[in-house]
Amino acid sequence: MTIDSLWTWAVVVGIVLILLVLDFVIASRRPHAVGLREAALWSVFYLAVAVVFGLALWPLAGPDIATEYFAGWLVEKSLSVDNLFVFVIIMSRFAVPDEYQQKVLLFGVAAALLLRAVLITVGATAITVFSPTFLVFGLLLIWTAVQLARHRNDDPDIGGNPLLRWVGRIFPASDDFHGGRLVAVQDGRRVITPLFLVFVAIGSTDLLFALDSIPAIFGITRHPLLVFSANAFALLGLRALYFLIEGLLERLVYLSVGLSAILGFIGVKLILVFLHEDVSSSIPEIPTVVSLGVILTVLLVTVVASLRRVRRHPEERAHAGSLHPLRRAREDQAAPGRRRGGHGDRD
Repeated sequence: MTIDSLWTWAVVVGIVLILLVLDFVIASRRPHAVGLREAALWSVFYLAVAVVFGLALWPLAGPDIATEYFAGWLVEKSLSVDNLFVFVIIMSRFAVPDEYQQKVLLFGVAAALLLRAVLITVGATAITVFSPTFLVFGLLLIWTAVQLARHRNDDPDIGGNPLLRWVGRIFPASDDFHGGRLVAVQDGRRVITPLFLVFVAIGSTDLLFALDSIPAIFGITRHPLLVFSANAFALLGLRALYFLIEGLLERLVYLSVGLSAILGFIGVKLILVFLHEDVSSSIPEIPTVVSLGVILTVLLVTVVASLRRVRRHPEERAHAGSLHPLRRAREDQAAPGRRRGGHGDRD
């Protein structure tokens, strides 16, 4: 089986489209607040789809390809959990009613898939025509890892989103959701609703996440199909996963630290790939099996350490982490005498 052949692309894209359409049909047929049981069932379903796909790769394409897929899927799944943090912040910022949250999440997933498809194409082309691409990707991931670790107690500054501010200035906006519509007529004029602004916020946030996600997955595999499938199967379950672990998210106080460690590790791996191929073949590369073991270990330690920390300090809450200290700086200016909560003080 040729992993990047046209027919394998057709099969994977077909599966992804069917699952995406299924999600849209379910969410649009009867807008409602998703309960824990429904979220759990759909989460198990999407987890099973991702695992079965990887197991099918084992006999069809070989154990190396399957291992690359599983390692890439784990990286993308862990990064998608950080995505959920930002979704929670955006939903809270705009006070999105429960019955419209599925619609918002589906848009976020669809936008993320589209952006990743574009960036995967760009990334694969860059790797082919520009040999230092792995070096650039590696340095980008290490910079991201350092920034994420430095600002692990911050949250993204949604209100400071320049695109969001521009849209708010250009178009008249309503405070009413108008039955979940994006655009409505109010007092005789056409206005955008808060849901429209939510879509803008999530779409622009998806772009930022994709800029980190794509270099990270190319650090695991060079096969564009595996890059796309790992991204797709990690993202498709986000709608259900959001409702399932919304309450658990705030307990993962070390998630930003764990993600920082994973991104830094993959950044080093990419730099070693560049040195091995362009400087000296005697420079060792990190095998995919080792990468998979490191990723699993970091994720396990992150979850266990987070839950133990929160059990000892129940007042602490997790943060999404930010690449820029904008929000924290503004809060400090607004209340210089107030001590920020969180897990900044270690014992």
